[in-house]
Amino acid sequence: MQTYSVLKVHPDDSVAVAIRPLAKGDVVDVAGLKISLMTDIPSGHKFALRAIVKGEKVIKYGAPIGYAVTDIACGEHVHASNIKTTLSDHAEYGYDKELSERFAQKAEQRRAAWKGKIPAIKAYRRANGTIGIRNELWIVPTVGCVNKIAENLVSWAQQNLEKAPFYDGIHVWSHPYGCSQLGDDHEATRTILSDLVHHPNAGGVLVLSLGCENNTPESFRALVGKVDENRVKFLTTQEVSDELEESKRLLTELYEAMRDDKREEVGMDNLIVGFKCGGSDGLSGITANPLVGRFCDALTAMGGTGILTEVPEMFGAEQLLMNRAVDEQVYNQIVALINDFKQYFVKHDQVVYENPSPGNKAGGISTLEDKSLGCIQKGGQAMITDVLGYGDRIKKRGLNLLNGPGNDIVSTTALTASGAHIILFTTGRGTPLGSPVPTIKISSNSALAEKKAHWIDFDAGRLLQEDEETVLADFITLIQRVASGEAMAKNEENGYAEISLFKDGVIL
Repeated sequence: MQTYSVLKVHPDDSVAVAIRPLAKGDVVDVAGLKISLMTDIPSGHKFALRAIVKGEKVIKYGAPIGYAVTDIACGEHVHASNIKTTLSDHAEYGYDKELSERFAQKAEQRRAAWKGKIPAIKAYRRANGTIGIRNELWIVPTVGCVNKIAENLVSWAQQNLEKAPFYDGIHVWSHPYGCSQLGDDHEATRTILSDLVHHPNAGGVLVLSLGCENNTPESFRALVGKVDENRVKFLTTQEVSDELEESKRLLTELYEAMRDDKREEVGMDNLIVGFKCGGSDGLSGITANPLVGRFCDALTAMGGTGILTEVPEMFGAEQLLMNRAVDEQVYNQIVALINDFKQYFVKHDQVVYENPSPGNKAGGISTLEDKSLGCIQKGGQAMITDVLGYGDRIKKRGLNLLNGPGNDIVSTTALTASGAHIILFTTGRGTPLGSPVPTIKISSNSALAEKKAHWIDFDAGRLLQEDEETVLADFITLIQRVASGEAMAKNEENGYAEISLFKDGVIL
């Protein structure tokens, strides 16, 4: 095993990445090439492997991450000060059936390798045939006006409903909407809330309404559709004299209905897993995201389901995703997904490449292409089987692309609503955030894992010192344990779980 100080990601790259801080004058060996550094290079940052002339494209991950705005000397720091994005509002795409078939052949080889070897997890089998990996009580407010009532009910339940093998706790998914919204925003809010009502990690759901909101109790109940009335209860607070006592009664009924629920052994192929990154750094696309990508390849080869979102963080790398569409119809859906989100930027007079964040840049990410090419590593090499709109629920196994922004809370909420049982969240800078489902944090570097051990569940920085098969096996074991309820994700231990809804239009 080799311990790296620098890493060239792809044979065609014109830059390498510092794995640890390097000083001006250091001589580093990059694939047998000795390079004397012209400047200090922070960890996660890039330096030139050869002279790069002004106007030339800079290559990382085997693809352009921008162009040089000045001549760059061999060994010089390559960052936002001397390279710029090549992105624009418009791009041309072309379907390549032969390339897609080559990816499909590799996917078939992975399926053959996993045949008869699918790991087991223990989960709750729901009446409709789905599984849940938690058995929780959820309170879903139809409007922000009842948030505090719901939060008081959670406090009551935490004191009065005894923790038991069949019961994993209670949550309220507070939000400020459900009224004073118009058009698409109003319908999107209703759709996401309805998705949460149906989520299989909830063994019981109390839908709490006010009564006069735009998201009327009657219309929302119609949207939710058919439910098990022993598992989903509806209460309109304006219609009862004591909403707290009535809610406590309903929550107690739901708790009792869950009493006979037990985990049973099922294959990991039943899992639906969301993939997300936040607070990325220059190592995210080298360690944490590729690790998640290897898991995605394994999960989809088993017959399981993955979901990749953050559409703006596909810009600059979208063709690589399009090449893995299972057919031309899905290819065209990916093209529409990308172009529609670009038009969302244009509609608001924003440039499509207004990314990465200050924290990303401090961590070594220079352009949106740099960020995107690292971001999509989370999808591995899996074939893309479907494209979902915001609020759509999973219909097909395999890797799905989900329409949604990069914002951490909005996108993790969208992943949950689409059906994810668990979310794998990579980070190079660190974040405590949690979604309504277990949110496993994977650090890109070991220093973060050590500093924020109470946030981080898995250290992908190990890949720079250990055998990748061993690290992947340990990672899969962690996911099995969390999914089976044998371990809690750090966000669960900390009590960090929340939602946020996408808003595009007018609030009255």
